[in-house]
Amino acid sequence: MGFYQRDFMEGTRGTMGVDWEERINFQRLRERRKERALEKMREQGLGSMLLIDDPNVRYVTGLAMTGGSGADHYTLLTEDGDVVHWDTADHASNQRFNCPWLDDIRYAAPGLGNVPRASGRDSARDWLKGKMADLVVGAMEEYGVHKEPMGIDVGNAHLVSKFEERGVDVRPGECAQAMEDARKVKTCDEIECLRMVAAICEAGFQAITESAKPGKRESEIWGDATRELWRLGAMVQGGYLTSGPNTWPKHQANTTDRIVRPGDLVYADFYNIGFMGYRSCYYRTFSVGEPTRAQRDAYETARDNLYDVLERIEPGATTDEIAEGFPDMEGEHADWYDADEHWQMTTNHWAHGLGLQLYEVPLIWRGLSPDHPIEIEEGMTMAVETMEPAENQGVRVEEMVVVRENGVEILSQWPVEEITRIDH
Repeated sequence: MGFYQRDFMEGTRGTMGVDWEERINFQRLRERRKERALEKMREQGLGSMLLIDDPNVRYVTGLAMTGGSGADHYTLLTEDGDVVHWDTADHASNQRFNCPWLDDIRYAAPGLGNVPRASGRDSARDWLKGKMADLVVGAMEEYGVHKEPMGIDVGNAHLVSKFEERGVDVRPGECAQAMEDARKVKTCDEIECLRMVAAICEAGFQAITESAKPGKRESEIWGDATRELWRLGAMVQGGYLTSGPNTWPKHQANTTDRIVRPGDLVYADFYNIGFMGYRSCYYRTFSVGEPTRAQRDAYETARDNLYDVLERIEPGATTDEIAEGFPDMEGEHADWYDADEHWQMTTNHWAHGLGLQLYEVPLIWRGLSPDHPIEIEEGMTMAVETMEPAENQGVRVEEMVVVRENGVEILSQWPVEEITRIDH
């Protein structure tokens, strides 16, 4: 299977809203996401869903959920498409002004998370959960869905019991399935958001080529890169840069004050970089000076493993078939880790879904997929990543892709054929 080739003028245009060409259509983005959630909710036989998990709330409401104190914002979606949203005092008042597509925004009682945890009293926690249930049940009665099953995406037993005490038929499993089914295939505007965040990450990679040199600390180089991401409108909620011996194994997974030296490999992982909530996961490797033969060979192995997997991805393929493109235990260097089975090698070689969360459906991994396969669908988006040791250092490479009818479209465009060399 070949790779999808974009049509003329298709693909990343600009980050600004304009009236003279079609770009990301945010009204359409919100409407189609809500339609998909409604469709999948009805398929599960639910009259409503209570959404507490931030990405699910954003999927249905379009609100910029950037992480709160836990259940201080939540949303009810009814079978007729009505949306009731609860939030903290300041957020709710701002949303009423800024979000005209939502016409029922109320003040939240936070039944889960930091507020009940910090209260120091079981009686306070019980009251908050009961109050939260009262607010939601009251809205369900207003919209006529109180006698229908209600899905909930957080299966907290104490909170569920509060709803059950009030006569609500609570269905956590059906809600989780509905939202998984809604979110696993992306709309055209969601795909464009992911293409956009890939382009922004590439600006970060360019900043690394201009910043990385002997004498600079990892933290300084990372700071220069993330400054570019913020400048272009991204929200930086993750990622790291490592160098030299910190690149193998990837034990650091964070940026340190190590000083970069000649001959170092450097790699950057732009994960959880968000554009309109859509998250990246995008590795590239750099060489400070001319890479050694061992480093070039390691990179070639990692890249070939990556593209072996990419060529297997198409609609109708199953994750067990695709996972065979990833290295076996010898190729995983399992003896180095003293590991015996693939499930012990989490995150080293795999593909994972991308969207409003870093890890969405599908997951393609030798540690899981052979015994629990799922089918790949057109419109799924994912990141595929591989790694390889190179003497006492290591290389990583990763592509962001969307599944098309005739193969994958590679959303990431930073050169991948060889290690990016940084002269100094």
